[in-house]
Amino acid sequence: MSSSADAGLARRLAAIPYELLLLAAMAFVAGFVMLPFVSPQSAVRHDLATPPLYARTLMACVLAGGATLFYAWIWSGGRRSLPQKVWHLRLVDQEGRAPGWKQALLRALLAWIGPVLALAAWPLMHAAGHGRYAALFVVFNYAWALVDRDRRFLHDRLAGTRLVAG
Repeated sequence: MSSSADAGLARRLAAIPYELLLLAAMAFVAGFVMLPFVSPQSAVRHDLATPPLYARTLMACVLAGGATLFYAWIWSGGRRSLPQKVWHLRLVDQEGRAPGWKQALLRALLAWIGPVLALAAWPLMHAAGHGRYAALFVVFNYAWALVDRDRRFLHDRLAGTRLVAG
């Protein structure tokens, strides 16, 4: 294992809102680019209309897939996202090296565990009158660090990665 010290939990959690801002910016750009494809009537007539379900599903898949591929690329080969640079975080594998493409992609896919749990739980919880609480599953991967022996997020534990100071 590398001599780099694991980044503290508080620092890793503090970087998450910055990552979310970056994701929101990417979603706005992707939404603008995808608008003519998912809601052509809005692009032509300039009226606000809710796109059909297939278009909303397509847009969600494009956004999720784009975010997953972006983060897999940014985490591989020693690159870092802007929030990682600001918070002096670096992603490494178990030996302290920058993860390769496959490991970074695995981490990015595993980061979807919480959101997928939230989507899966929502119908059951909604039927019981508690649908709004399904959103709590979104933080599952990060809350895992509270019970993990090394304070790693769930996706880091499963992917064999860790965030270190640097």
